[in-house]
Amino acid sequence: MTAATHSSPFPQVPDSPDAVLAGLDPEQREVATALHGPVCVLAGAGTGKTRAITHRIAYGVRAGILQPASVLAVTFTNRAAGEMRGRLRELGAGGVQARTFHSAALRQLQYFWPKAVGGDLPRLVERKVQLVAEAAARCRIRLDRNELRDVTGEIEWAKVTQTVPADYPAAAVKAGREAPRDPAEISQVYGLYEQLKRDRAMIDFEDVLLLTVGILQDRHDIADQIRRQYQHFVVDEYQDVSPLQQRLLELWLGDRDSLCVVGDASQTIYSFTGATPDHLLNFRTRHPDATVVKLVRDYRSTPQVVHLANGLLGQAEGRAAEHRLELISQREPGPDPAYTEYADEPAEAEGTARRIRDLIAAGVPAGEIAVLYRINAQSEVYEQALADIGVPYQLRGAERFFERQEVRKAIAGLRSAARFGDNDPLLDDVVDLPSQVRAVLSGNGWSTQPPAGSGAVRDQWESLAALVRLSEDFTKARGSATLSDLITELDERAAAQHAPTVQGVTLASLHAAKGLEWDAVFLVGLTEGMMPITYAKTDEQVEEERRLLYVGVTRARLHLNLSWALSRSPGGRAGRRPSRFLNGLRPGSPATGTRGGAVDAGGVERGSGRKRGRRGPVQCRVCGRTLTDAGEMKLMRCEDCPSDMDEALYERLREWRVGQAKELGQPAFCVFTDKTLMAIAEAVPGSEAELQQISGVGGRKVERFGTDVLAICAGEELGGVDEED
Repeated sequence: MTAATHSSPFPQVPDSPDAVLAGLDPEQREVATALHGPVCVLAGAGTGKTRAITHRIAYGVRAGILQPASVLAVTFTNRAAGEMRGRLRELGAGGVQARTFHSAALRQLQYFWPKAVGGDLPRLVERKVQLVAEAAARCRIRLDRNELRDVTGEIEWAKVTQTVPADYPAAAVKAGREAPRDPAEISQVYGLYEQLKRDRAMIDFEDVLLLTVGILQDRHDIADQIRRQYQHFVVDEYQDVSPLQQRLLELWLGDRDSLCVVGDASQTIYSFTGATPDHLLNFRTRHPDATVVKLVRDYRSTPQVVHLANGLLGQAEGRAAEHRLELISQREPGPDPAYTEYADEPAEAEGTARRIRDLIAAGVPAGEIAVLYRINAQSEVYEQALADIGVPYQLRGAERFFERQEVRKAIAGLRSAARFGDNDPLLDDVVDLPSQVRAVLSGNGWSTQPPAGSGAVRDQWESLAALVRLSEDFTKARGSATLSDLITELDERAAAQHAPTVQGVTLASLHAAKGLEWDAVFLVGLTEGMMPITYAKTDEQVEEERRLLYVGVTRARLHLNLSWALSRSPGGRAGRRPSRFLNGLRPGSPATGTRGGAVDAGGVERGSGRKRGRRGPVQCRVCGRTLTDAGEMKLMRCEDCPSDMDEALYERLREWRVGQAKELGQPAFCVFTDKTLMAIAEAVPGSEAELQQISGVGGRKVERFGTDVLAICAGEELGGVDEED
């Protein structure tokens, strides 16, 4: 493997510019040598993007084209910035600045504040939630801990999208956000929060960006000084930039175009924080002369894992899907992904733990194994299953289940109720253990129905619901169990799960797994309602859930296991269905619609016995060139090759799409993208089966729009809209 993504622990500093390029694949080398003008690198998962851009900077420095102090590389996490600095040092370019957006802006703000404003820079807010809590109290709005965290998140979103307090309610509705409180209340808290900061001469992290933007806009002399300092910019994870970060980048650049951006629209999973892939997708529109390089050689995952990842995105819809990258694995073949259906969640956790134990016994280090789930509340059953068989684990991006504040508070309430027994009025006339637990937890935020929307309130409810389920399962196992018995059981579980671990299996949410990779990955809980999550209502939200699963799939190097449970608890109604995203991908499943395939006694699904054919390279039907662009693959031809499209049909389809988009209240591309309409106008399908063969036309869209599209292709006039639809 000539372009591996992992560097030696003791690398030799290259002795020449050409030596910097050694070992890069052709596309990575193209990135490294494209040192002039705007450059856009579309880099798929596992394709060595960090390697490509660090070698680009190092090659420019070693060749004398770039001065180290004139380069600013920005990314989104301190970990990524640190990794970039380390690689640059190894390549002999240690003088280059590699920082997060906030770190770079804060450094500039500290330096220029005395000159631009005078005096000392206001101090940074250490704990934003405390100030938000004070603002809420002054507004006579009571927020519990979880609402406080969610309202703080809404304020952060408003600031990175440059939304002022008065405009928040309208902006939240327009963005389709599930506000944790009345938007008018959040607007009021937001306004007072800003006032408190001003009164106390304090700023928060979002202010760091806002104030830097303000100074650069107002003080051209300072802007010019920064532009003289930094002549060349590199932005990693460009699909995650917010409107505020994009504005700062534009001010750093001025009227220059010495910019290299790197990103993948298919890994956009943080839109709820204000991130948007639009800046990446529109880069060529803003910079028509940009050099565009696509990295599609995947050095991380086996062909089997890559095939599944490509298939997952192949069913995607919307604008980001239009620009998806078809990855090509560079690794030797490995095992096929394993799909497992379990009767219930405990069985799924126990089965997963057994498979992990077998992998460890076969020589896979525990630290190279991960269990990934949609929400943190799912962790408890996996923590317990791993603890039960003695497999060490570590949680990433979340507290251990028994260390979460709501869980500790709930257990304290249960302990108190067990101590006072009959004297606790909450337990009057409550006999069985699960009912006693529900009665106690109802005062901690638990209810029979989950709260609407997402966020911390939902996570808190899920944690408490896990305790309720635990009491139900405990009662089934020990019919005469008391509340005191349950407390003893909880204490024993907590003690077992707090055993120190040095090298453990990683338990993490899919969001927390971004940027990481393991030899073996278990994607668990893949049922409708969890993947996609229940509160993903719009097409755009559902597609982001698909991208989240794609991120999970592409974390695996060799072993990939996907599983789901038909029931929540043992003996429960088996009413759950596997995630729609697996349809057409797992053996025995239909392309769309309901679940199919038989399941053997061990829980492993048996398909029809026919494996999906591996997709080979897609070639242009005109010139024969191998296609890598998703839009070109949709058309089955190069963008520049002659088209046999029916122009009149294409225009009729576009007119029809305008009407549909208006009726649905959605952007036109949510109906069909331009490329899909072009593909339809070239193919002129005559049946639903032919229409569904066109990339970008899934079963859902055939059901919704197929009759109209086929009628237009047949030259028929459309009738009125059926009011029952």
